[in-house]
Amino acid sequence: MFDIPNYHKPLVITDAAINVAPDLLTKRDIIQNAINFCHSLGIHKPKVAILAAVEKVKPAMQSTIDAAALCKMADRGQITGAILDGPLAFDNAISLQAAIDKHIDSPVSGEADILLAPDLESANMIAKQLIYLAGAKSAGLAVGAKVPIILTSRAEGTLGRLASCAMASHMVHHPEKDA
Repeated sequence: MFDIPNYHKPLVITDAAINVAPDLLTKRDIIQNAINFCHSLGIHKPKVAILAAVEKVKPAMQSTIDAAALCKMADRGQITGAILDGPLAFDNAISLQAAIDKHIDSPVSGEADILLAPDLESANMIAKQLIYLAGAKSAGLAVGAKVPIILTSRAEGTLGRLASCAMASHMVHHPEKDA
């Protein structure tokens, strides 16, 4: 989870540490775990941006096909408790103006609570760029197990480590509520 100075609310980015190249069903699980995490924080209907390099489904780009399939899975109740949209590029996931400029009509644009990156490399790079270039503060957790696992970068400072402990403790003491 990130607190970014130029974004108006906390932002969850996943999966930056566990699944190197997740397949469609793994991405579904990653999204549902992130949604459940947001529910435990009181975000009752998080908005999920499923990231790709482009906003249209392109057969040669697996991330766009996965994004479309994940949105359909949400339509059919295979992912619950959130609003999903994708494929979305990073700019139109976090900026309504970018979406307007590209003629994208999305309930997620500019309001994303969760960013699902196509793979670990993408998520990790986004996370590090936000920390080192945008001054973001972070807390790192792996969720989906019986208890959250504190998982920070080796370069994480004291504040980030304490924030991770606080988030884990909060999640344990405030489990997901029915959305």
